Amino acid sequence: MFVVNVAQHGLTIRSTGAITMKATTPAKPKDGDHCTVIAGTHKGKSGTVRDLNTSKTGHLTITVEQMGGERFKTVAKNVVVEKSAGA
Repeated sequence: MFVVNVAQHGLTIRSTGAITMKATTPAKPKDGDHCTVIAGTHKGKSGTVRDLNTSKTGHLTITVEQMGGERFKTVAKNVVVEKSAGA
């Protein structure tokens, strides 16, 4: 078996044809970030992060404001940050 590392992409290709990726920590949402919901009730919706709170159980919750001004709350683990506010 041979292993080829493609370091800049975090990929490892094995002779069996399997491709593995290193685990990366997703970006934590910050106020002003643009995000997309990937799981849960609001799956598929996107908008701007407006408020971050920590619940009694310790989960990070965020308020997402859509382009039309509609707001909804979701758990931060269900979102992916598309554009960081500082970038």
